[in-house]
Parts: sequence; C-alpha cells; structure tokens
Amino acid sequence: MESAKLVLLSLLLFWHQTCSGSHDTIAANESISDGSLVISRGGRFALGFFSPGSSSYRYLGIWYHDIGEQTVVWVANRNDPITGTSGILTGHGYCNLFLYSNSSSKLPLWSANVSAGSNGTCVAQLLDSGNFVLKEGASKRITVWQSFDYPSDTVLPGMKIGLSRRTGLSSFLTSWRSEDDPGIGNFSYKLKPSASPQLFMYQGTIPYCRGAPWQWERWRSVPWPWESNHDFFNDTFDNNEDGIYYSTAIMDSSVYMRAVVDPSGILKSMTWDEGDGRWKAFYASPKQKCDFYGTCGPNSKCDPSIVFPYECACLPGYEPRFPKKWHLRDGSGGCVRKRAEATSICGEGEGFVRVEKVKLPDTSAAVWVGLGTSKLNCEGECRKNCACSAYATIDIGGKGCLLWYGELVDTVYFPVSFHDLYVRVDAEEFGKNWRNRTGKELPFFCGLWLNEGFVSFVEFLRMYPVMCLRTAKKRRIRNLFHPNDGSNHFTDSVVTEQMEGHSVYPELPFFSLNAIRAATDNFSPANTLGRGGFGSVYKGRLPNGQEIAVKRLSANSRQGLEQFRNEVLLIAKLQHRNLVKLHGCCIEEEEQMLIYEYLPNRSLDLFLFDRKGGTVLDWTRRFSIIVGIARGILYLHQDSRFRIIHRDLKTSNILLDGELNPKISDFGMAMILEADQVHGKTASIGGTYGYMSPEYAVFGKFSEKSDVFSFGVILLEMITGKKINRVYSEDDNLNLITYVWERWKEEKALEVVDSSMEGSLNAQEVLKCIQIGLLCVEEDVQDRPNMSMTVLMLNTAMPLPRPKQPGFPGTSCFNKSRGAAEGSFSVNEVTLTGVITR
Repeated sequence: MESAKLVLLSLLLFWHQTCSGSHDTIAANESISDGSLVISRGGRFALGFFSPGSSSYRYLGIWYHDIGEQTVVWVANRNDPITGTSGILTGHGYCNLFLYSNSSSKLPLWSANVSAGSNGTCVAQLLDSGNFVLKEGASKRITVWQSFDYPSDTVLPGMKIGLSRRTGLSSFLTSWRSEDDPGIGNFSYKLKPSASPQLFMYQGTIPYCRGAPWQWERWRSVPWPWESNHDFFNDTFDNNEDGIYYSTAIMDSSVYMRAVVDPSGILKSMTWDEGDGRWKAFYASPKQKCDFYGTCGPNSKCDPSIVFPYECACLPGYEPRFPKKWHLRDGSGGCVRKRAEATSICGEGEGFVRVEKVKLPDTSAAVWVGLGTSKLNCEGECRKNCACSAYATIDIGGKGCLLWYGELVDTVYFPVSFHDLYVRVDAEEFGKNWRNRTGKELPFFCGLWLNEGFVSFVEFLRMYPVMCLRTAKKRRIRNLFHPNDGSNHFTDSVVTEQMEGHSVYPELPFFSLNAIRAATDNFSPANTLGRGGFGSVYKGRLPNGQEIAVKRLSANSRQGLEQFRNEVLLIAKLQHRNLVKLHGCCIEEEEQMLIYEYLPNRSLDLFLFDRKGGTVLDWTRRFSIIVGIARGILYLHQDSRFRIIHRDLKTSNILLDGELNPKISDFGMAMILEADQVHGKTASIGGTYGYMSPEYAVFGKFSEKSDVFSFGVILLEMITGKKINRVYSEDDNLNLITYVWERWKEEKALEVVDSSMEGSLNAQEVLKCIQIGLLCVEEDVQDRPNMSMTVLMLNTAMPLPRPKQPGFPGTSCFNKSRGAAEGSFSVNEVTLTGVITR
C-alpha cells in the first residue's frame, strides 16, 4: 500500500513538472518540484530551485533565464535552506503559496502568507518583468501578493522601493550574507520617509550611506542605479495617500538592467553586455570616502575631489571639535561654533553664507516650507527661529525651501548639483566672509548690497588692490590650462567646465612656493629622486610630517608643460588604491610643480631588474603586484569618471609603496575616450618602444587594447625579470616577447622564469600568467582581451584560449612602416612626448 502511494506521488509530481514546469503559471493545487521550472511567457525569467555558488543547499528563487549566466534576483527561503533536492512549491485552493522541504512535510519553510482568497480561483504567474504574482478572481486580474513587494538583494525596473501607507509594508533591499549564502546579510537599502524622504544604506541599524533628499536632485548624487535619461528610463516618485515610493520603468525592453546590494554593502548598477556575455557595472556606491555617511562629522562638508590636505572642511562659522584629531585626518567628531557665546546666533548683523553645489545635509530633522516660497521668504522663515541653522531653496513645480534645525550632517560637495546651502552665521563671521571674497570685477561692486546696507566706497578701495592681485593669479592659472598659443594639446571639456569658476580649481589644493622650498630644503640635490626631460623630482616633508614627492617642471620644457596640464586635468579626478595620489600643485612666479604622495620604494623597474632587488620579489609578491596593476588599469578604463587610456605604461611608471603595493603614475600622455568612442588617433606619437602596441607605434591608433598590450609586456617582464628591449640572440628580432613566444610554442615556457624566484614558484599560476601575458600582446587588436577579462582570468581558474601571433618587430604590422617609425622612438626606455592631437 505504501509503495503504491509512493508510485502515485511520483506520478503526480512528474505530471506537475511536465504540465507546469514549462509554463509561466502554477494553478491552484498544482506544484513544482526541484528540477522543474516556471518560465515567464517571453522567456526572460525562470523560477525554480538552485544552489548558490559552491553551496549544496537548495533555495527557491527567480533568475534570468535567457542569458548565459545564472543571475538570481529573488529568493523565497533565504534563511531556511533545503538539504537535498526534495523541495516542492505548491499552490493552495485558498489562494496561497507554500514551500516545503519535501512532499511529506507538514510545516512550510516559506509561504506567501495571504490571509484571504476564493477557493479554486487563484493562479500564480511569473511575469517577464521578473515579478512573481498571485492573482484571484474570475479574470485573474486582482493581485493579492507579489514578489516585487518583498525584494531580496536586487531591484529590477518596475519594482518599488518605499513604504505603503495603507498596509504599512516597507519594501527594501537586503544583502546576501555571502556569495554562497543568500540569507539576510548585514546591509539594507531602504527609504527613510520622515521630513523630506531619503534613501539610506544601513549596516545593521547604523546609517552607512545616504542618498540626496527626495526628487529635486533628480537622483544625480544618489547612490542609486539609474540617472534620469528619459530616452531609456522613466523615473517615478510617488508621495500620496497610498504611500511613498521610488521606481524606474525601462523604456527599451531589449536592455537588461538591475541593481544589487552586494554582501560588502556596495550598491552596484549593472547592464548585461550581450557581446561580452557578462554583467557590466556602470555605477557603484559607496566608493570613496565622502560616500560614507557623516564621514566628516556634523557641521562640516566633505569634498571627494580633495585628498590633501584633507577631504573635510568645517562649514562657515564652525571650527573642528577636536583640533588634534582633525589635523591627524580624523574628522568624525565634526565641527562646532567658533564662538561659544554664538551658540544662539540671533542678533544684529547675522547673515547666511552660501555653500555652493552640495548634496544637501541629512533632512531627517528638516522642515519643508510649502510651495511658492521665495528665497527671501525662506531666509526670513529661518530667521524667525534661533534654532534654524541653515536653509536651501528647492524647485518642485514651484519654489519652496527646506529649513534645518540643529546640526548639519553629511553635507557633500557635488560639482554637478544645482543646489546651494545657506548656513546661518553670526555678525562677526558674516563680515569676515564678505571681506574674504576676492576676484570680483568693478561692475559687481556697483550693485552690491550687504545686509540691507550699501558697501562703503572706502571699504571697496581698501579691498581692491588685493582683489586685483588674486584676479591676476587666477588669470595666469586659467591661461596655463587654456593657452592662446595655437597648440592643439589635450584638454577635456567636462573636466575643464568643472574646474572653471569655482574658487580657482578647488579639486586640487595649491601650495605656495615658499612651502615647497621649505619642504625640499630649497630643492637640495640631496633630495633629488630622479630627473627626466620634463625636469626633476624631489623628496620633501611638510610641517605636519607628511612626506611628498615634488615634480618640478623645467622652465624650458615644452614636453613638461603638456604633461603638467594633462596630469592636473586628469589625475586630480582619479582615486584608486593602485594609482598614485596627486596632493596638489604649485603655480607661482615661473614655477609649475606637481605634489604627489611619496612612495619610499620608488619604481618597480629598480627592484625587478636589479639582482639584489629581484630577490625581494618572490612569486607571491610579484603576482600581487601584477593583480594590483591590472586593477588600476581596469579602473582607468571602466570605473573612473572618464575612460582613460594611459599610453605610457611601463615598469618605471609603476611605483611601489612601503608594503610594495603598486601604484600607476605619470599621466602626462593619457587620453580620454568619449563614452561611445572605441579608439582614437594621434599624429604625434610618443612613448617607450617595446611597450607600445603595433597599431599605435606604426599608425598612431590607440584604444584600451593599447594599454592591454603594455600590461602584457609588463607581465612578461615580471615573470622573466628581463627587460623588454634586451636582445636574446644575434637575431635582433628575438626580443623578450619573441623569446617567450618561442618557448611557449615549444612547451618550455617555465624556462623563461626568473631564476631568483626559485623555491617560491607556483608553476600552474606562473604558466597561467605567461599565457595571459601572451594573450595581451597578440598582434591583432581584436584578439586581445580587455582589462575586465584580464582581471577575471588572473583571479579565477577559468579555461584560457590559446595565444595567437604576438605583435613584435618582425611581424607584419611593424614591418609595414618600421623605417618611418624607428626615428620617433627611443630604445633606451626614455619617454618622448610631443604635442598630442586627435
């Protein structure tokens, strides 16, 4: 009898699998078991059982069905995994869904928890949006439950994040515990509806990262996946009697897009690249120091574009609460009023100082003053209450304002923001702030009114000489970056627009010449770190003990001037652990200098090609350096604000810090590619022969793959301990690439390995890296991997393609124009930089 029941149950399960497993619905009293799928009508999503990563546990989830990578977007039994493949999901006559660990279990692991329904009239359906819905009624049009109301770690187009006022249900994201465990993790991303609604990332219950206040920022400064591009997306903000929600609808159904909170608390926005067969992240946050909530404490502003002397600055009228900690770059204590007696700032002569272009402070304790309010009335409203510390004017179909009471937390400079914060200060601070305004032209003063009184002509005469001197300095800086000399050197309009008109290039601190002279002992020869065609590099020490490297431009160096412009325009915007940090610059008298972080171990080539230094670099250390360099290049190509091609990657441009971590330097030849630009071309080629790809060395064509070629050369140098331009036989074509390629074809690749690494080798890892190096230096640019794939190959055990013909002297591409090209380059590893044209 029992065996007959088991046979009958097996037949029923098989019938359910064949009848419902290939359809998009589960009818009342139907089931699906492990191994069967519910597939949405258009085939985009599937619902079934899966095991994440290397886990053997089973979970019920939804994933993309028609792409090559199983990408899970929703999980039912997140904290209650199933052991084995006996799980079963069943419909219910009373309009519900239940998940059981096996067919004989009486207690469900998960249910839709629907409390009402009509017997026999419900159906569960998986939609092409990825939403799993439970519908009732004769026409099945009434949705009684949907998975979109209960997100896991992923948000899809059409999904709402927010709060229902009717049911009290809050829809928010929670991270997985790990890649192998979809259980509820430590991070959540949810709407905080109080005052002016905001989106927060929480670590547990502690704010971790915050978006800008509700809709007026158009979400451009929010750690949120999609900016307002109405050709593809349609942002919707709802704040009505039903609830408070944010959602995005996608206008192009062929685009696959999602955002996910990963286990480390980073919100990543991704699109599926059909050509590469992978998800590409086009946004990630928190990413830099100022993205984290309250980094600089209350009453301060964090500026992500300034890394020295400090990202944090007190708001007008405030000073550090703990000065010693502040100078040690710990700003968590924030700022307090400069004068204790000014705690109440009501009084004659008080005013408001504008802080431009910011992500407005946390609005949890702010008050909204209704539409139609003008800026003047906003200020007047704030003056009425001595506890009002700041205001901002907002435009949502009309004017309005936000008023802050008490501390101002998490204010961040954001250059593309169109909102300013007006901070309340006492009379002394207000007067001081006006006196420090410089660079204004005479017509401006003719109409200036200050605190309902006209500025005195005497005060103007007193300030005008100082004003003129500072205006002249600004003009000199502007001319340096926009010379009217007919040159067609590289500049980037986006960077330039952000630099102009804002306190003389605020993203890059300016050091005085006296400060640099003192730091370098008046450019003492004993402090010289190196020399080049651009000038010299000196070691220095600032008064706070910070060690620096000063690149001093030679007065007669046109190359250095171009490099100087390029580095200021580019590297000041870049922040990555594998890129050298630019602390600031000095432009004074006839001097132009760049101030970098000091890296005590100098450049990689000094270690790699020195017999004693090479012994320090065992294989483990070399592999770590290789991966670090690759990640730095990937950041330039994909994750930085701009797509940057370095064009001069070589071991001497890889610097090492105290722990031998690599940092890419020397951006004097770097170029930016536009978003839709695949490659560029220059008539004036410069670089180091041997590291340059064939298409660039001969035809001046550069792309991301040019840097990939250079990285491949560096990788082979790291493995062999030999320089690229060394000759290995009487045949002058047998350089390092040829040497490694010949040994690879003979299956003797390990013979090329640097003998100083003997005893530390991981033969399998070394062979993999040799193969990756040869893939990167292939002659045909189309055959080389991009840096994203290169990093993936370095960090995984994925199968690798067999390398094809590499590009080196003697191959067809070089031979086409070798004679014309030879005169343009140096074979002794000296970089030649000319005027760069597109």
